[in-house]
Amino acid sequence: MAANFAERPRSRSLSRRLCPMDALCGSGELGSKFWDSNLSLHTDNPDLTPCFQNSLLAWAPCIYLWAALPCYLLYLRHHCRGYIVLSRLCRLKTALGVLLWCVSWADLFYSFHGLAHGWAPAPIFFVTPLVVGVTMLLATLLIQYERLRGVQSSGVLIIFWFLCVLCAIIPFRSKILSAMAEGRLSDPFRFTTFYIYFALVLSALILSCFREKPPLFSPKNIDPNPCPEASAGFLSRLTFWWFTKMIMVGYRRPLEDRDLWSLNEEDRSQTMVQQLLEAWKKQQTHRCTAEAALREKVSSEDEVLVGSRAQPLKPSFLKALIVTFGPSYLISSCFKLIQDLLSFINPQLFSILIKFISNPSAPNWWGFLVAGLMFVCAVMQTVIVSQHYRHIFVNAIRLRSAIIGTIYRKALVITNSVKRESTVGEIVNLMSVDAQRFMDVVPFLNLLWSAPLQILLAIYFLWQNLGPSILSGVALMVLLIPLNGAVAIKMRAFQVEQMKLKDARIKLMSEILGGIKVLKLYAWEPSFLEQVEGIRQGELQLLRKATLLHAISTFVWICTPFMVTITTLAVYVSVDQNNVLDAEKAFVSLTLFNILKMPLNMLPQLVSSMIQTSVSLKRIQHFLSQDELDPECVDRRAISPGYAITIDNGTFTWAKDLPPTLHSLDIQVPKGTLVAVVGPVGCGKSSLVSALLGDMEKLEGKVNVKGSVAYVPQQAWIQNSTLQENVLFGRTLDPKHYQRALEACALQADLELLPGGDQTEIGEKGINLSGGQRQRVSLARAVYSDADIFLLDDPLSAVDSHVAKHIFDQVIGPDGMLASKTRVLVTHGVSFLPQMDFIIVIADGQVSEAGSYTTLLQRNGSFADFIRNYAPEEDEGHWEDSRIALEGAEDEEVLLIEDTLSNHTDLTDNEPIMYEVRKQFMRQLSTMSSDGEGPGWSVSRRHLGPAEKVVPATEAKAKGVLTQEEKEEMGTVKMNVFWDYIKAIGLCTMLFICLLHMGQSAAIIGANIWLSAWTNEATMGGHQNNTSWRLSVYASLGILQGLLVMLSAFMIAMGGVQAARSLHQALLRNILRSPQSFFDTTPSGRILNRFSKDIFVIDEVLSHTIQLLLDAFYNSVSTVVVILISTPLFATVILPLAALYTFVQRLYVATSRQLKRLESVSRSPIYSHFSETVTGASVIRAYGRNQDFVAISDMKVDTNQKSGYAYIISNRWLGIRVEFVGNCVVLFAALFAVIGRSNLSPGLVGLSVSYALQVTFALNWMVRMMSDLESNIVAVERVTEYTKTETEAPWVVEGSRPPKDWPSHGKVEFQNYSVRYRAGLDLVLKNLSLHVHGGEKVGIVGRTGAGKSSMTLCLFRILEAAEGEIRIDGLNVADFGLHDLRSQLTIIPQDPILFSGTLRMNLDPFGNFSEEDMWQALELSHLHAFVSAQPEGLDFQCSENGENLSVGQRQLVCLARALLRKSRILVLDEATAAIDLETDDLIQATIRTQFETSTVLTIAHRLNTIMDYTRVLVLDKGTIAEFDTPTNLLEARGIFYSMAKDAGLA
Repeated sequence: MAANFAERPRSRSLSRRLCPMDALCGSGELGSKFWDSNLSLHTDNPDLTPCFQNSLLAWAPCIYLWAALPCYLLYLRHHCRGYIVLSRLCRLKTALGVLLWCVSWADLFYSFHGLAHGWAPAPIFFVTPLVVGVTMLLATLLIQYERLRGVQSSGVLIIFWFLCVLCAIIPFRSKILSAMAEGRLSDPFRFTTFYIYFALVLSALILSCFREKPPLFSPKNIDPNPCPEASAGFLSRLTFWWFTKMIMVGYRRPLEDRDLWSLNEEDRSQTMVQQLLEAWKKQQTHRCTAEAALREKVSSEDEVLVGSRAQPLKPSFLKALIVTFGPSYLISSCFKLIQDLLSFINPQLFSILIKFISNPSAPNWWGFLVAGLMFVCAVMQTVIVSQHYRHIFVNAIRLRSAIIGTIYRKALVITNSVKRESTVGEIVNLMSVDAQRFMDVVPFLNLLWSAPLQILLAIYFLWQNLGPSILSGVALMVLLIPLNGAVAIKMRAFQVEQMKLKDARIKLMSEILGGIKVLKLYAWEPSFLEQVEGIRQGELQLLRKATLLHAISTFVWICTPFMVTITTLAVYVSVDQNNVLDAEKAFVSLTLFNILKMPLNMLPQLVSSMIQTSVSLKRIQHFLSQDELDPECVDRRAISPGYAITIDNGTFTWAKDLPPTLHSLDIQVPKGTLVAVVGPVGCGKSSLVSALLGDMEKLEGKVNVKGSVAYVPQQAWIQNSTLQENVLFGRTLDPKHYQRALEACALQADLELLPGGDQTEIGEKGINLSGGQRQRVSLARAVYSDADIFLLDDPLSAVDSHVAKHIFDQVIGPDGMLASKTRVLVTHGVSFLPQMDFIIVIADGQVSEAGSYTTLLQRNGSFADFIRNYAPEEDEGHWEDSRIALEGAEDEEVLLIEDTLSNHTDLTDNEPIMYEVRKQFMRQLSTMSSDGEGPGWSVSRRHLGPAEKVVPATEAKAKGVLTQEEKEEMGTVKMNVFWDYIKAIGLCTMLFICLLHMGQSAAIIGANIWLSAWTNEATMGGHQNNTSWRLSVYASLGILQGLLVMLSAFMIAMGGVQAARSLHQALLRNILRSPQSFFDTTPSGRILNRFSKDIFVIDEVLSHTIQLLLDAFYNSVSTVVVILISTPLFATVILPLAALYTFVQRLYVATSRQLKRLESVSRSPIYSHFSETVTGASVIRAYGRNQDFVAISDMKVDTNQKSGYAYIISNRWLGIRVEFVGNCVVLFAALFAVIGRSNLSPGLVGLSVSYALQVTFALNWMVRMMSDLESNIVAVERVTEYTKTETEAPWVVEGSRPPKDWPSHGKVEFQNYSVRYRAGLDLVLKNLSLHVHGGEKVGIVGRTGAGKSSMTLCLFRILEAAEGEIRIDGLNVADFGLHDLRSQLTIIPQDPILFSGTLRMNLDPFGNFSEEDMWQALELSHLHAFVSAQPEGLDFQCSENGENLSVGQRQLVCLARALLRKSRILVLDEATAAIDLETDDLIQATIRTQFETSTVLTIAHRLNTIMDYTRVLVLDKGTIAEFDTPTNLLEARGIFYSMAKDAGLA
């Protein structure tokens, strides 16, 4: 100690020259030096000075913790998950913290002790223990505070303890070496406390890696399958180890839905949509206030001038998105910033490594340290970038679910005029394609600031390396910007056009699937096939143009970095003879250019994605800004006493740009009354009901409705759920009330027959119920709702007369269940009118008469005339007779059973006029007789009495499931799927593409080896000759690579377009040739998904994925080859690294493929539910169930997002592990370069390590692309699945075509004809033999289920014969093609299906008839007045499903179609239930005159229409019961007589 004191005067004289840190260390035992390069660098045994160790090294962890503290406390304050009970682990961690504090303070007191005893320790011995002690106290308090905030594993403290251990390792080594060198301990106390400190921080680090128990009251207690991420430890979250469990499950067996974890609360739809809606509403409010302010500003004089210029302010959906998702986006931006900065460290370390190789005298540990640092830096980059992507992609799925939810909520409240311009197909596109585009662009958005930052940093470091020469390269980049801008603008234009065409194609496909029955019956498939292929041709044309542009932009972007490199190097070696290109300059510059290549390559993708997203943004913003139904349109609060409904001078329209549909209405409906609304077709009866519901736009007047409302639409809306759920419709089950509702609606008998009773699943749009059953379920829903007001839009038209009577008596009538309620009944049934309290007669949108039945008859107005003409003569006795007839059949219930049964067997007998079932050809054809077309259905029969009746029965009878879940393929994608796609591209094309990629890799390797050889010249001779020769060869190889890249990009994209064309064509043609049974069991959403999402993947994603996969594969192979050439020792680690890589890849691909499939399968229900919602929006609103349906939609989106979320995490799990393999490649390439430096030139080391630095990205990308290819090839798998389904008979059989004038007579013969719905089922028609002469008019009647409609289906060969044959004019119809047969027959079907397009197209899609013919047909079908009143005439635009025409008018359009074709045989599936009696009479008269010479087969629903027919065929249980003239049959007093008696005609 004395020697130390003797030194002090000299030390004081030196202190002026010492740095502050040296002064802090004093002169004592630390020798006062903070840094000594001789001790730390220029030695073979490096160490740090004691001053450095005791100051900065000891303070580093403390600085970190105090710096992180404010942000961390803020985070904890806003994120409380409940408190954690004090556990042993927590007690132990706290105890360690307290001990560390004690150790630090022991050191401090020891220094004070020294001071007191006369030997003054350096100031550092007071500062460091104080700083460390206070920090340890802070860490201990933080442990407890985290416990109270529910933190199970603390990342902040793990990093702190890790830094403490890391910074203690060097003193750990130094103190041992020092003691060994001196042979004694210079300071035993501090030596001991340091090793106690080291043991304690190491223990604290180990303990902090274990996580605490979940906090009390955590959601885990409620959630059956919580996501383990929330409770995972910090290290587990950092490496995504918590996800390994799912990866292993997915590897052992294909993942199923039940394996997926629930979404975190903050990721759920409800949370995200709520936030976005709030932000959007603020935008709308802001818009309104801004507009109001603008209006105030503009004075009335200026208004004319400014008005023309002022643009209406639109609320910005983009701003709403930024407000909602901006804050969470910032976190990912911070990670991205750190990663960008880290990416520039390795080039600097690389530079040091090359200098080390070039300097033989440098100590070996330098090389090992640099290699180690490169590895550590790469690992840090991997961890940070994984966290960045995890945040950004989770943000993207949140964004998607929020957009889908917002669109769904909007679709529930849009007006009818908006519905006209935005079809279901288009809105589904907003949900599927446009929301997806947002999800795709979000991960790139950080490039907006990150790319310029990376470019600037790269240029800065390049300037350090090559000086001003870099400016030439920068100039080249700037010059290329306008070229890329032009390409991007052109691609945007193509994108907009393509989206329009895509919308049009999806809309048309949606309608084709909706009206497939009509297309088949009319043989119209070729016309619609041509229309779709016409649109598709336009799409592909645009795709080809975009492909060419894409190839050019690929060439530019691949060549840009290379051109910049070559330009810079050329300028560098040319400007000065002394500028020598050595390995360090060349390869460090090359590495920096590779970093530069990334933002330059990604920018065009960002521009392209942002262009596409801006289109999508405009579309979504336009839709969300559309008009909504005014909730105040109907006043539900105030009303005149004693009334339930009042309309005061009401004028209503369907759209503001259309003339009013209803005007000057004054209606008062007293409480508890039964009101009938009657009038001719298209007069506005259904519109009146819609006006009461608030579905129409009110132009003037007041509407008051007091009380809850139940609504039964004319076209029953049935959900795809169980029958019970359809009736309950969200209300709780009251068994007694439920039972009464079923009995009153005559549904009790149906339940006994349905496979699962009331738990039977009803298919999409009620496909497995007959029309009558659907209407009764719809009515039961209303009855069960127990509302105050019932709006019944013609519910009795779809059921047979005896069922209608039962329902009227039991439900609607004066003695029914609803007797005390207010009922508004739209009806054409004359028989019910006498029992009404009040009748409203509507004509031309106005009330023409109103009053009670007797009052109206006494007035002798048009109503009285109508009643006298059409009411049965024995009006009073009519129902009495009917009742006797029913009793004669033993019991009313038996008839109801028979009605129900027959509805299953006989598909079209009892159909209502429904556009909602537009895509089924009465799906009961297969679903009720064979219960499903899919595999795995077994069908049994049920016998009732002597006759056999068909009912469905599945193996899972109790469950009553109808539509099978969409099956997702399991396991590896079969090779034949890849083979299908390769064949679609072209085998030769594919081989050529692979060769091009090989050539491109060879060119770039050649260029880099050439560069390596060039740089070695500098080390050999110190100068370089032939620089121009070297440059020209290098440039040629680079340009060759660029050309090969462009050619391969072009070839693969053209191959992709070719594949897209052939796959879509095969899919479309097969779908249109599929038998009706296929459409009966396959929901339209499922087929549409093939045409939208899957075709989109094939069009735009698949070929791009293949290109990227080939790029990554050849890059990885190139890297391994180059490293092996440079350092053959690398071969020793190739096998273990390859094994690890393959193992990780196999684990990942199995899981990610299945996750992608689950995501794909769970996507369809979102759109199916959505189109179901849009169709039934008025019913949902009427019953006030908006919120319930929103919740169902959110749940379906969440189910879809669960697999999407897991897929994102699986990519991060993979990224961490694969990039670790890549980082090992960097480590070993650098290590082996250090080990073998005596034999290696700097050029070779530069070549090897520069390739190794790129391999991480290539390896990661390769697995990702392999998985993406497997995931996306599923689209091909799904499309080809539907190109290989069973098809119906050929449309045309060449060599067996009927004569041109066939049928000339219209003679129809059934010869021993039998038919069954499917092989293995019983016969529906049995040994039918009959002969219908040409020109005969035959009525076909029978109790429902007798086989009437089946017979007509056989005529059109919708059903094929089991035995026997049908002959028309002596020729067997089975010998001809389907179109040759169907085009010569005409049917007026029950479902009046129209397609969106002109009226002209709806009448004559092939353009075979003149305008004059069409007008004549319209005249005869009583539509002339309506069409001529339209400004467009025949070019009048029918909306989707003809919704802008009434059901009756649609039926008349079908009649006009028949009049145009005027074939020799007319089948009339007489759907006059939706038409008033007067119009019905006119139609019958038209048919009698216009089809006088034709054979007419009429399925009669109203017997009075066939009483004057030549003959009547009575079918009973599939056989002919009676066949004679009506007069003879009445006299025979058989079945026909009893039916006529029921109808009051006998």
